[in-house]
Amino acid sequence: MEVKSFKDGIKLSRLGMGNMRLPVIENTETIDFLKSQEIIDYAMSHGINYYDTAYVYSKGDSERFLGQAMKKYKRDSFYLATKWNYGANPDFKAVFQEQLERLNTDYIDFYLIHCLTDDNIDSYIQSGGIEYFLEMKRIGKIKYLGFSSHASVETLRRFADYTNWDFAQLQINYLDWNYSKTKEEYQILKDRNIPTMVMEPVRGGRLAKLSHPAEALLKHAHKDWSIASWALRFVRTLDNVLVILSGMSSLEQIKDNIETFNDDTKLTKEDIDILFKACKIFHEDIYIPCTGCRYCVDDCPSSINIPEYLKLLNDYKIEGMDTFEDREEIKSIGTPKDCIKCETCMGHCPQNIKIPSFLEELAKVLK
Repeated sequence: MEVKSFKDGIKLSRLGMGNMRLPVIENTETIDFLKSQEIIDYAMSHGINYYDTAYVYSKGDSERFLGQAMKKYKRDSFYLATKWNYGANPDFKAVFQEQLERLNTDYIDFYLIHCLTDDNIDSYIQSGGIEYFLEMKRIGKIKYLGFSSHASVETLRRFADYTNWDFAQLQINYLDWNYSKTKEEYQILKDRNIPTMVMEPVRGGRLAKLSHPAEALLKHAHKDWSIASWALRFVRTLDNVLVILSGMSSLEQIKDNIETFNDDTKLTKEDIDILFKACKIFHEDIYIPCTGCRYCVDDCPSSINIPEYLKLLNDYKIEGMDTFEDREEIKSIGTPKDCIKCETCMGHCPQNIKIPSFLEELAKVLK
């Protein structure tokens, strides 16, 4: 496993284990602890030492699972990362104590202010939470303090300058690099010598399967590389990137990713040109930039499995009516026609997607 030096002699695996998309028990949203433990054990045995979770993932069960899963390993053999989300619970002291209990630990290695946005920056700054976590860092309860951002460039710049952050986490992938402000966001951190952890390098799995013409280009260049590995290899080319997180939900996924990070082959300039050409082709087919984070689901009054229906609409735009053969596989109490346009979901969406309008469009198509 490729590693990269951080500070204080710490070497972190370039591939980190994200714990937001762990396997679940069939027909439920409950984490399958046995299958998830298999993934963790495989990760540990193959050199992954960075494990990322958050207070809100799987309604808290992600932290609880990780606390149980890591009991068999020496505490100094891995690094835990978790996050405080003001919107989920503004009582940062209570949250932090609960997280220590959930994770069965007396300290957190990498602690983050979670999901910075233009709407919540002032809440975070005025809450006193940052100062509290800096104090926890001073006494050793937190080793390194950072933040994750889905904010505008201006807000990111302001927050990056608020204190001396040890690291930060950004959504970086080759699609956003070309069609969003990701390149500028990355440079803001690099200019300030703030090491970058990467989330969504495969954009919630969206870059694991492209349109047929885009995939054909990549397969012609490197027939033995998976489509997802191209996304990971691109992020590896960025010198300020420390750890690349992947929310691996099966042994097949983690085996493919570890194979990628065990391969020393670097993307050449020609490879990157081919990747960006494939990206342009694929971008023309993408309709909704959903990453499947599921932040929108829990508070939906109609109990609609929003990410799955948005994926269905995306696939319909690319592949046509044949896509709808898969709609019966969507596990959801509500359907797009049940959307009441309350916009609660939009308040939770890091991608700022106008969800009700897309659900309305899909409801019309599904008639």
